[in-house]
Amino acid sequence: MSIKPEAVMSLVMDAAEDKKAMNLVALNLEGLSMVTDYFVICHGNSETQVQAIATEIRKRADEHGVPVRGIEGVNTARWVLVDLGDVVAHVFHREDREYYNIERLWSDAKVVERV
Repeated sequence: MSIKPEAVMSLVMDAAEDKKAMNLVALNLEGLSMVTDYFVICHGNSETQVQAIATEIRKRADEHGVPVRGIEGVNTARWVLVDLGDVVAHVFHREDREYYNIERLWSDAKVVERV
């Protein structure tokens, strides 16, 4: 049984929230990207927090049978990318998030509102 992209996005957001991720945003990229359906973007205020957020996302994915296709950047913990296929999580250090500002690059994407 495969989990829907919306459910994976929600799982990623819940994991990030549990580790006190800052400025958590989900972007719907359907129709804009052929690579993934959603970006989840957040930041931590230290390398330790960035690593904790990324680790929690991976743990939740494993618990729900969502394959992690790859993780990049854990060692430096400045920009960790967690590839879950239909959902890609970007966990930044605060300073790097401000510098790269990928929300601006994907400004055509709709921000997902969570209730």
